Amino acid sequence: MEQNPPPPFPSPEELKSKIAEFMKTNFGDRVQFATVTTPQPGEASTGEEKPAKIDKEKFVFNFLPRDIKAHLDRFVIKQDEAKKALAIAVCDHYNHAKYVAELEEKNDARAHETEYAKQNVILVGPTGVGKTYLIKHVAELIGVPFVKSDATKFSETGYVGGDVEDLVRELVHKADGDVDLAQFGIIYIDEVDKIASASNLAGRDVSGRGVQTTLLKLMEETEVPLRSMQDIQAQLQAAFEFQRKGKSKRETINTRHILFVVSGAFEKLKELVGRRVRQSQIGFSADPVRVMDNQLFQFVTTQDFVEYGFEPEFIGRLPVRVVCEELAAEDLFDILKFSEGSLLRQYERAFRAYGIEISFEDDALHLLADAAAKEKTGARGLLTVFEKLFRDFKYHLAGSGLTQLRVTVDLVREPKRVLERLLAEGHKQEAQMLEESARAFAEKFKAEHKIDIVFDESARKRLVERAQAERMTMPELCAHLFKDFQFGLSLIHKNTGRNQFVLNAAAVDAPDKFLSDLVVQSFPK
Repeated sequence: MEQNPPPPFPSPEELKSKIAEFMKTNFGDRVQFATVTTPQPGEASTGEEKPAKIDKEKFVFNFLPRDIKAHLDRFVIKQDEAKKALAIAVCDHYNHAKYVAELEEKNDARAHETEYAKQNVILVGPTGVGKTYLIKHVAELIGVPFVKSDATKFSETGYVGGDVEDLVRELVHKADGDVDLAQFGIIYIDEVDKIASASNLAGRDVSGRGVQTTLLKLMEETEVPLRSMQDIQAQLQAAFEFQRKGKSKRETINTRHILFVVSGAFEKLKELVGRRVRQSQIGFSADPVRVMDNQLFQFVTTQDFVEYGFEPEFIGRLPVRVVCEELAAEDLFDILKFSEGSLLRQYERAFRAYGIEISFEDDALHLLADAAAKEKTGARGLLTVFEKLFRDFKYHLAGSGLTQLRVTVDLVREPKRVLERLLAEGHKQEAQMLEESARAFAEKFKAEHKIDIVFDESARKRLVERAQAERMTMPELCAHLFKDFQFGLSLIHKNTGRNQFVLNAAAVDAPDKFLSDLVVQSFPK
């Protein structure tokens, strides 16, 4: 009995239609399906294609350590030793990358044989001292893509949490698809202390060891595919390429020249270090050296990190140890006063959007810095204190007519009393501005219609009250109230020759009746 031949393989259009229908049936509108059509040899392209980049601009690094530190000084207050160590590590890393790139043009084999221990960095220090800020501004200065993530988002498999390799792919995205530039990028992983796997540390999950292992491979040198196995769209695109060409292009990015920086608060690490330092001083006849709590991080060793819960191989790939100091109230004042990224600039822009120019006295800034220091969250405490203090000022002063706000010691200490006074002043200023606007309307009316209208004191007061109550501008309110006055007053002028009219409160409250009475009176009895 003759067997039926297998059904023909569907065309790309049919396959695309079937897959799109399957996606919509199972996932609804949450998943969008798209393909890239590649023309066959001899086929004309149906869409616009970007020209291939032949000579990509090479990554250039010509900075000295003091150049990098000088740049960081503009944004980060204190942390001088951390800035020096980081600047040297960055220069060593990228100078080597520059040397290898130049060597590849002359002798590719020799370039790959060149040994180099990567200067990956671990930043240790309490929250809010500027760890992220340091790395972000280094990346901006040297012109490389920068990716930041939290270690707690990842797992070793990628099924629980995120895929660690996605960090490398994100670099390519930040570089607008330029793989050559992405391979010199910086990956910053915060809260790395949360993936410690030691059993004696509460809250640590053993799966952190798998994340450490995956990160270990990335930090040294490995090839990362640009298409993730969890990315359905990317895998389908690869399937279409295989169906068309018989093979799919496997694009990868090498992590050899990617600089990895990890950081964490490591609060419990201080307990380990403090215990070790105290034990090492027992038995000496001389008085032991007193180590303050905020100085303990200066004594951290590799063994401390291992006891904390990190694999020796993992911590060994982070040879540059940078310790950031805690910030005192005076440091927070300097951040407000001298940092180019000061929070004051943010609040100046916020109040300017409401038509208010805000300024700060130094004594008031010292009080705010003292309050932020008590929050124990570093520079982040400044935002907490500012938001609490200025919340009501933003809400009530916006649209109040106030144009200037001076932040004084009194305002910081008694914000409610000062706000009430400012609202009263703002209400008075707004009334004056509205009165001036009413006079401007009368002058414009005279210029356009050759009829002089004058608002008496009662009319001006009533116009201001209505404009404030109804939240209308004075031109809008007058145009609405006196829309028929041009016709009516012109008729009166024709009947009587009268060219000037005084409007009182009655004209504001009942403009139609006021105008009608004037018109009736203008006719001869």
